[in-house]
Amino acid sequence: MVAAPGGQTRVMSSVALAARNNAEWCDAVAATHGLSGEWDDGAWTCRARTPPLYPDAVTLRADADPDRLLARIDTSAGCSIKDSFAVLDLRPHGFDILFEAQWISRPSTPGPRRGTGSDDHGWSVVRDPIGLARWIEAWRGDHDDPGAFRPHLLDLANVAVLQRRGASGITGGAIVSSTGPIAGFSNVFSTDPAPAATWAALPGVAATCFPETTAWVGYESGADLAAAERAGFHRMGPLRIWLRSA
Repeated sequence: MVAAPGGQTRVMSSVALAARNNAEWCDAVAATHGLSGEWDDGAWTCRARTPPLYPDAVTLRADADPDRLLARIDTSAGCSIKDSFAVLDLRPHGFDILFEAQWISRPSTPGPRRGTGSDDHGWSVVRDPIGLARWIEAWRGDHDDPGAFRPHLLDLANVAVLQRRGASGITGGAIVSSTGPIAGFSNVFSTDPAPAATWAALPGVAATCFPETTAWVGYESGADLAAAERAGFHRMGPLRIWLRSA
């Protein structure tokens, strides 16, 4: 049983739990930019345009009303919506599918509490703005910094920025955000030619930050999805990202 918005208690599907976790992560990123999200049973939304790479809305139920959803956001060019259940048809409203992906999950295993020691494989938690700047540089690679991540993220008790360091610097990383018994991975990257090793390590590393977690979730597509599956994650269901073009 999970407490839903408004204090009502209900049983939520695995995808709904993952969508809720992801929406709370999007809300946290928006808050670091001074933006306030809005919640109801159907969706999380933000009336002002969200930071780069982050949606203006995330559906929380398969039967979310698209008209009600669109009325709560800026639907001008560049607007994006995370259709968590891949059921909406937003083409009549001027949107196109940007990409599709799969929600993934893996059960948790017990781990030591945060701060109990270093990881044997070079993993650690980023704890200061300089470290975050280096993490962003490693994560974005040859691409420009989109400017989504600000130092205030490091102050959030339910968020941890993870990095793996090697002789050449940062060789992998991820962000993990916790919502009660569920924690979600995002922005996973690796310079390892076998990225499944990064995915396999993440639950154990993240458990040092959030030891009460019962399941790890996220979403991926393509080669990243295949790497996560090789590391023991399984598919739960599809999602779509819709984008309003000019």
